Amino acid sequence: MSELKTLSKEAVPAAVEKAKHYRLLNEPRQAESICRDVLAVDPAHEEALITLLLALTDQFVDRQGPAVREAREVLARLADEYHRRYYAGIVWERRARALLKLNAPRCHHAAYERLRRAMAAFESAAEIRPPGNEEAILRWNTCARQIAEDPRLEPEPEETFEALLE
Repeated sequence: MSELKTLSKEAVPAAVEKAKHYRLLNEPRQAESICRDVLAVDPAHEEALITLLLALTDQFVDRQGPAVREAREVLARLADEYHRRYYAGIVWERRARALLKLNAPRCHHAAYERLRRAMAAFESAAEIRPPGNEEAILRWNTCARQIAEDPRLEPEPEETFEALLE
């Protein structure tokens, strides 16, 4: 691979906006690359970390294993506690939706569990949300509605084993 070129610090704000733009264009790999360039210059840039996290979650269907692992690593780097809790919910929610798109056996049970974990994270974020910030509540409600509207989204049934009588 060729040696990567480095952004100037002055280019960071425009680069972050460009990354957001590429996400909106459904180009998560491009957004991811730009965020990595920004973070090479400013490793603690919260907005670039969040945009990278979202770009990774956009790729959960295509790159589920690596993207999930990387998203968790980025999540741990967020400085703001509210952001860590809220975006943990986003990661769980998008993992659930990726499973549903894959439509693998038993995916609805796994998706249900992930949606419940997302709801727990959103509830935790809502407890410490900034005044007037209702996004965690909105996301919680979305997950709750999805579970209520899809009868296939239910917990894994507990298997019962009966002892064989001799």
